[in-house]
Amino acid sequence: MPKMLEALARDGYARLTAAELDAALAPLAGTLEALAPSWSDLPQDSHLRDGGRYRFRRHACFIHDLAREMLVRTPHRAHWQPTTYNALHGGLERWFEPVSAEVADSAAWTRLLTRMGELFAELQPTPRWHIEAHQFRIDTASGIGRPTPEGAHRDGVDYIAILLVARERVRGGETRVFPVGGERGVRFTLREPWSTLLLDDARVVHETTPIQSDGAPGWRDTLVLTYRASGFQAP
Repeated sequence: MPKMLEALARDGYARLTAAELDAALAPLAGTLEALAPSWSDLPQDSHLRDGGRYRFRRHACFIHDLAREMLVRTPHRAHWQPTTYNALHGGLERWFEPVSAEVADSAAWTRLLTRMGELFAELQPTPRWHIEAHQFRIDTASGIGRPTPEGAHRDGVDYIAILLVARERVRGGETRVFPVGGERGVRFTLREPWSTLLLDDARVVHETTPIQSDGAPGWRDTLVLTYRASGFQAP
């Protein structure tokens, strides 16, 4: 079993360097960088209940059939979570602009989503994963940016992969992971592009602290992938 999965099984989370992620994606290692420019074309998130204008995002859903080794994009759908997992935005059907076809149809994207699914299935065998993909940009143009305005939370899925795409001219953005019901956790800051955090959503809660500009307005770009065996969350 890969060391990252040993850590995920033992601790409920695992961190990967960019090189470790590259190794996991072989033979398409080093191809994710081509996707990074698409984060500069994310529409503003109009659903923020705190009135903020700091978050930009795109969203798409996929079904990964592991037996047939197929990744199929579903018709575009709303993102929905119950209030038990997201007290701030739960209970809302939030429609976001879709991830572009150029990104979602790329070999690097397909390899990333399917490889993560294969790895998670080593810990939790399942015939298929229901995957939600979120491209996020949090910027500081209007002041403080909040990567997780809902605070420490779970997502209501089985596994989560959080990939740092870029971090430019910002301070803060510390990631915190704690056992469910526990107070002792870990704190660290993702800084290297394509460094990755894997989470067992049933066992840990997570959050990222606000960011502020480091001299000039900046931003923090991430890709968040969630994997759920029992279907997409819906009202």
